[in-house]
Amino acid sequence: MKNTQTLICSEKKYTYNILNSIKAEIELTENPFDLKVEELFDMAARINKKRSFLFVSKVLGKHIPVQPQKALLTSALLAAGYLEKVKGKKAKSKDALLAAFKTNDFSYILEPFIDSTNRPLIIGFAETATALGHAFIDCFETADFFHTTRERLLNTDPVIRFEEEHSHATSHRCYIPLELLQDGREIILVDDELTTGKTALNIIRSIQSQFPRKEYTVVSILDWRSEEARADFKKAEDEIGITIHMVSLVSGFAKVNNEKEIEEEAIVSGPEERIHAEVEYIHLPNYFSGIHNPSVSGDGKVNHSYYLKETGRFSLKAEENRDLWSEARNAAEFLLSKRNGSRTLCLGTGEFMYLPMKIASFMGIGVSYQSTSRSPIYVKDVPGYGARYGLAFPNPEDKTVNQFVYNIPPGLYDEVFVFLEREVLHEQLAAFLKELEKTLIPSVKIVFFSAQRGEMHE
Repeated sequence: MKNTQTLICSEKKYTYNILNSIKAEIELTENPFDLKVEELFDMAARINKKRSFLFVSKVLGKHIPVQPQKALLTSALLAAGYLEKVKGKKAKSKDALLAAFKTNDFSYILEPFIDSTNRPLIIGFAETATALGHAFIDCFETADFFHTTRERLLNTDPVIRFEEEHSHATSHRCYIPLELLQDGREIILVDDELTTGKTALNIIRSIQSQFPRKEYTVVSILDWRSEEARADFKKAEDEIGITIHMVSLVSGFAKVNNEKEIEEEAIVSGPEERIHAEVEYIHLPNYFSGIHNPSVSGDGKVNHSYYLKETGRFSLKAEENRDLWSEARNAAEFLLSKRNGSRTLCLGTGEFMYLPMKIASFMGIGVSYQSTSRSPIYVKDVPGYGARYGLAFPNPEDKTVNQFVYNIPPGLYDEVFVFLEREVLHEQLAAFLKELEKTLIPSVKIVFFSAQRGEMHE
């Protein structure tokens, strides 16, 4: 028996044997876009006592490299589903979106297709769904967006906070203008996958306790909540007096059993062959706006480098987001002049996903996109497994936080652009650069978007 395999029992039932140790049984109940499930995700084993498994998305641009346009189209499909299922309106661009998604036609030009009669507040969950949520607002003429964050700001209290019990990093914080939550309009929560839905319920209860309203929508690529978990949503609706709409690309039930311990060899990422890459440091011209909110690392060190307003961490309006597209294109043209290979990886870092993804989508053919991650996953080079290669290193911005990047096969790329929201010193990048040597990528370009206070336009 192979270490991991997928058995398709019927059109709607799938069984995954993960590293011969975890058995996942999936029953599909809703597939409104008639998508191929095996093209949406692989599965992997998490190094996490709270949850042993992970749905590793093939369309999100996090743990598995994607063409950046594919990830952007994923959010657009979710927006089309929202418009039709929740608002009862036909998404005029749905057929074209779906065709582009299924055929990988990345010449499709996305424009907002949800008009100003809908003006929701959209929230993306850190860190995995920051880009998914941000790309969701691409489809709205009028809306506001922010994403939750694991960052701790100096002398600043979050407006709301909530917990994600199963996550490797559980605390979410929201540093946003208070008035965003005070008008009682619909809130749309965007996440990549629901297994229990507790994270969504936690933030709904946190918001509702301070800023009550009548309507929420939860949007995710995958929805695997059990009957009991779905009943919890209905119970919350009745208790709080709200309506919670649910939208997903596919929905069903997932039953996962740990059958035995993971083999120790699964932690090993493969041969230790290395290559000494040429490293170039690139400071983007001042395309984007800085926000000076010093952060505090796990060991108490203060970082005064700017965050970017355009990430949405501190909120972003739909019209500001549309202005961002032209700036992203300008940045892409600048970086395109730095390309010297035909196989290019653009690598976002942590929560900093959407802007690198959008820029990557304008950088020409032969470009793949993914991001670093906080999630520790068992690595094993087995076909069909969700984490075949892996690198581990301390976060350059906070050495107390471990980061990982998965599924970069050695020798696949000619170059990698590493996108960092905030400038760091060379020595803070040393461990990461040493790990990157295992990918055998000969050219590494470190791209800084912001600098220290006094060096950037606010």
